[in-house]
Amino acid sequence: MASNPGSPIPRTADAVIIGGGVIGCAIQYHMARLGVSNTVLLERDVLGSGSTGRSQAICRMHYSNPITTELAWQSLQVFADFDARVGGASGFVNTGYLVVVNEADQGGLERNVAMQQELGVPSSLVSRDDLASLAPMVTLYDDERAAWEPQSGYADPYQVTVSYAARAQESGARIMTRNPASGIETNGDRVQAVITTSGDRIATDTVVVAAGPWSGQVLAGVGVDAPLMPVRHQVATVARPVEVVPHHPTVGDISQSFSFRPDGSNCTTMGFGDDDEQSDPEVYPQGVDITEAASARARLARRVPGMADAYYRGGWSGLFTTTPDWHPILDAVPGMAGLYCAIGFSGHGFKLSPAIGKSVAELVLEGRARDVDLSPLRFTRFDEGDLLESSYRYRVLA
Repeated sequence: MASNPGSPIPRTADAVIIGGGVIGCAIQYHMARLGVSNTVLLERDVLGSGSTGRSQAICRMHYSNPITTELAWQSLQVFADFDARVGGASGFVNTGYLVVVNEADQGGLERNVAMQQELGVPSSLVSRDDLASLAPMVTLYDDERAAWEPQSGYADPYQVTVSYAARAQESGARIMTRNPASGIETNGDRVQAVITTSGDRIATDTVVVAAGPWSGQVLAGVGVDAPLMPVRHQVATVARPVEVVPHHPTVGDISQSFSFRPDGSNCTTMGFGDDDEQSDPEVYPQGVDITEAASARARLARRVPGMADAYYRGGWSGLFTTTPDWHPILDAVPGMAGLYCAIGFSGHGFKLSPAIGKSVAELVLEGRARDVDLSPLRFTRFDEGDLLESSYRYRVLA
């Protein structure tokens, strides 16, 4: 594992990244790729121990806005060819991705697929007859429509995170675990150092906050009010009756407000819940509500009738760090020179992480991302009333 908690912390760095989830590690890796390896990443626990390690890990491209669709499409291509592009394993499994909506959301589905196709994303509307050959185990009801992404699937957040970390360290970057940032030191309107809980001071003129549900607290320490709200999202695994359902695609079931994907050869993982707000990321229910898990299992059996005999194996809860429009903030923080943020991923972080890491590293080191216009994800859009919109009421598919 690529971390060095026992090593002395450098007194200076070209940049400090706060947060050792997949986003922070991908940013540090891409900084090294751009020639800046004198960086320090600070993680409060171990790598991937926050929202990253509790992700459902679906890799899909179906969104309502071009910016997130582009980031997801770029990222999927990295996940699918991870060893060649980064080095290491991503655990990517190509299952195909099916989006199912009822009558109320059919217009949104059509708009989203048309937008994906304009961007070159492999996606298409499918009929019930199409589904009979693509995914015969899935039932589509009379008032429903569906779209299909043949190249999508799921991956392994831990493998991706530690692979980025290992490659960054091979270039000379430093990763310090179990020693979180306790504050950012400023001089007027410019950052000048990061202080850790052990009392170490790292002088730097560049700080990137990528601390997941702790990001609001970190930014508040320098007087920055970020519109972030952590919410709890539940994940449960059921044993699949493989003699009846040997396989199935990953499904975003907007019609029933949940999602599911295969998990190995004989299990299925479901994501569900009412996204309860959690003001303290240190204290929230980390298990699964059994009644909600039972409801999700019933919805799974309705969508895939062969899963009627699937039985509960276990589950967990994690945190989405949401913004008012359920899209991230990728920007320099206004009014504080040298301070950047990659925050508020609202359940999208892992699936976007390869493109986010590259784009944010370019933003920090070159002033702008090379391949995508990040301005729709600017910090000031909330005050400006220029929020991104979703085609669906199921916000995590924003």
